[in-house]
Amino acid sequence: MQKKMQNKAIVIWLLSGAILILVMVVIGGITRLTGSGLSIVEWNVISGTLPPLSDAAWQSAFEKYKQFPEYQKLNAGMSLQEFKHIFYWEYSHRLLGRIIGLVFILPFLYFLLTKKFTGWLLKRLLLILILGMAQGLMGWLMVKSGLVDNPHVSHFRLAAHLLLALTLIGVILFTAADLSTNNKTDTATPELRKPSILVLAGILLQIILGAFVAGLKAGFSYNTYPLMNGEILPAHLLDGTLTFADLMENGVLMQFLHRWFAIAVLFLIIWFWNKTLKSNAANNTKNLVSILLLTAFVQVGLGIITLVLAVPLSMGVIHQVVAAILFAFAVLAVHQLQPKLRNLN
Repeated sequence: MQKKMQNKAIVIWLLSGAILILVMVVIGGITRLTGSGLSIVEWNVISGTLPPLSDAAWQSAFEKYKQFPEYQKLNAGMSLQEFKHIFYWEYSHRLLGRIIGLVFILPFLYFLLTKKFTGWLLKRLLLILILGMAQGLMGWLMVKSGLVDNPHVSHFRLAAHLLLALTLIGVILFTAADLSTNNKTDTATPELRKPSILVLAGILLQIILGAFVAGLKAGFSYNTYPLMNGEILPAHLLDGTLTFADLMENGVLMQFLHRWFAIAVLFLIIWFWNKTLKSNAANNTKNLVSILLLTAFVQVGLGIITLVLAVPLSMGVIHQVVAAILFAFAVLAVHQLQPKLRNLN
């Protein structure tokens, strides 16, 4: 009984962290869509905890911003009040990152000092800690990529930043599931394990393509569906040279791949769902995969609406959140179908 209560406390702690990371993904999406991500041009882990508190401090932050290309090339003439608006979105994003760090580290130290962790769990939590630190570092590297001649963050670093956030959520959910399932996973259907991993990989690849589309601002053009301005293959799909580097910088190509790979992933999930229903999988596994399929339909619909409306802020954020939820259900499906776990007590 004491062990169950202990595990419950750790699970609640881990899930609270996962929820906060999801909130951070939301704020990150708002920050990107409002053009706020380059408003803070320094990375001060401690001193940056507080925003400017005086007129002089605000003016100093604004003057620093003016030294960089985003102001000079895109926002010349911006007022201090307008600067404050974009500053606060980026500040909120960074502040929440600091809060998440404290939410993880302080209970971690308490559980560690009270010897609540077994060997496997300590290793898993150290992995989460390392991923969290990497996420913070990648966030700054992403911002830094836009503080150069081209005032836009690298879509590669944007994708890596989002991928690390999802990896964090995935590892946390997998760990919480390990602690709460009491070694009871669906071991009756080993034929579903590889398909579940394939579905998870497909969803991850689609999310990466979405990050490329966002980073290249490719969602603001070809806002028709299913055709791209009346064409299946738009005229500018393969403009320029066809080197790998050029293709990865091609926003039209990235949007083309993102919109049609979404359909491929949807059919992949339908196939997995049908295979699960026909198997002797447990009811909870079938229910989970059914929820996964329903979420996939919702996500595809949201993607189409977001594209046709030229990426309004609310729809862009909702689309990103549902992508994270879809990923979470896929992670849980993979966990549910794993072989019986070793003794975790």
